[in-house]
Amino acid sequence: MQPSEISLLLQHMKWADAEVWKKVLRLPASDEDERIKKLFYHLHQVQCAFYYIWNDQPLDIVKLEEFTDLKSIAKWGLDYQTKLDAFLASSQSNDVKKIIDIPWSKFLERRIGRKIVPATLEETMLQVTSHSTYHRAQINARFHELGGEPPMVDFIAWVWFGKPATEWNFA
Repeated sequence: MQPSEISLLLQHMKWADAEVWKKVLRLPASDEDERIKKLFYHLHQVQCAFYYIWNDQPLDIVKLEEFTDLKSIAKWGLDYQTKLDAFLASSQSNDVKKIIDIPWSKFLERRIGRKIVPATLEETMLQVTSHSTYHRAQINARFHELGGEPPMVDFIAWVWFGKPATEWNFA
């Protein structure tokens, strides 16, 4: 996979995250829903964790309890996306074969009793996009249960719509 393909998946991820956030924040029932809050937190927690790992920075993840409401988690997601853009514009993002040390892989290794094979930057970038897709689907399912109509955020829809830029507005 070429860096441009990974970049496409990450651009789609950013757009899809924002589209889901815009819908969720407009539905009052979402404000008090713990499942939505925890799912969005986890989605951005993992995105941020990998960003820190890619940049050889300590994992400095805000705790869920530190957020006052859904909008504050959304703003955290927007902040991550700004950092992601800077990373993608840097030369670091081109070293896709670089081995990435994932701190929690040691925990998994002990838990399953099996040696973990190292992952590359490219593979971890793909993990972030697929992981985000998985949790956006859970968020959309819960949003539907609360009475909302989830947005169409499939990759092909993003392509059909002309690959629109990410627009974060919390109105």
